[in-house]
Amino acid sequence: MPTLKSSMRAALIVLALALGAPPHAVAASAEENRLANGLRVIVKQDRRAPVVVVMLWYRVGSVDEVNGVTGVAHVLEHMMFKGTKAIKAGEFSRIISAAGGRENAFTSHDATGYVDSLQASELELALRLEADRMKNLVLSREEFAKEIKVVMEERRWRTEDRPRSLVFEALMATALTAHPYRRPIIGWMSDLESMTVDDVADFYRRWYVPNNAVLVVVGDVEPREVFALAEKHFGPIAARPLPARKPQEEPAQRGGRRVTVKAPAELPYVVMAFRAPPLRDPERDWEPYALDMLAAVLDGNEAARLNRTLVRGDRVANSAGAGYDGLARGPGQFYLIAVPTRERSAADVERALRREMERIIEQGVTEEELNRVKAQAIAAQVYQRDSMFAQARQIGSLEMAGIPHGTIDVQLKKLREVTPEQVRDVAAKYFREDALTIVHLDPQPLSGHRPVPPPAGLRHGR
Repeated sequence: MPTLKSSMRAALIVLALALGAPPHAVAASAEENRLANGLRVIVKQDRRAPVVVVMLWYRVGSVDEVNGVTGVAHVLEHMMFKGTKAIKAGEFSRIISAAGGRENAFTSHDATGYVDSLQASELELALRLEADRMKNLVLSREEFAKEIKVVMEERRWRTEDRPRSLVFEALMATALTAHPYRRPIIGWMSDLESMTVDDVADFYRRWYVPNNAVLVVVGDVEPREVFALAEKHFGPIAARPLPARKPQEEPAQRGGRRVTVKAPAELPYVVMAFRAPPLRDPERDWEPYALDMLAAVLDGNEAARLNRTLVRGDRVANSAGAGYDGLARGPGQFYLIAVPTRERSAADVERALRREMERIIEQGVTEEELNRVKAQAIAAQVYQRDSMFAQARQIGSLEMAGIPHGTIDVQLKKLREVTPEQVRDVAAKYFREDALTIVHLDPQPLSGHRPVPPPAGLRHGR
């Protein structure tokens, strides 16, 4: 499970790559089929190596939780490796490993994903195992009692012992008042402490159904064979009605918000976030593309504005960056981030960040720098096509956000059409004091502070 900061960064990268993709990168070669039970199967053939990536996405994440059981989506992700009616706890990972493969999983605000990377000849094994735990998961009280302790240790390690994670947790809880994105993906500790195996079982029954899932397969495969195997293993699983998803709109922000987080750290840390629209309609929207280019102009490379001015020029910051959460089911955010040098303060870098945004609003960006970051986004897409995992994750991320993966050619066209005037317009429209949330990390002494080691057996994606 990624931290809030890495979630923001992942969303930025996925959107940037998706928007910069050549038309043939995904849309022209991905084929899709839908089973009678509602499971969507998307296959992208890639013959460069005899391997396959199987990624099963459930369109459920922390956004679908309710108060009192925050973190249950992530806890269920852990429990999905604890056995079925046919496979004992821990056997899933052992079977995949014995076949020469690797497995992982991740939970986000919007979705939960399970990944199996194997030799192409082992495709059916992965599909059989994933279908088995979609329907036959065994949630024992004994395994839950052990695993919930692992999750609580993970929270301590990834959030409570990391001051910048605490900053982003406070940021989301302050910037949003009604939308569930304000709650941490890993959950509040008090909710984890009171969670029961029945809470997890209820979440599993309600959301882990074929009509709430997308199976993405990328690799050395024949699409028709994949469709047939998906029908064989997933087809017998019955669809069930999904809980009604009621609108969860965040009210308009009516004034700036500011909070200070005190935690052991060496240097201060500043995050400024302002509400920005996510991508909803790839054909009609234009602001998300301009916001993505604004982030790239500020933080797309070593010569980007924030690094050039705040770090190498004025030397007010050790590091500075920008990001845009534009690929999401919920509200989007645009971020400015900086770490001051030892000689400067959090207030100093906040003023410097404001100056850079005001400069763009007053003077705009040049055609030359905009064309440069457009070219870099497209080049990044070319490089990421070397990874089957990245291709599968790109397809799934778009689909989970409600954006059809087949619209990448449209997105590329819209990205190329972004003008300097549009970049300036979105900066002026959304960088407003009344829409800002600012969090400062106030570093406390490190003496006596001992980092919590990572939980034993923790997977990277968890």
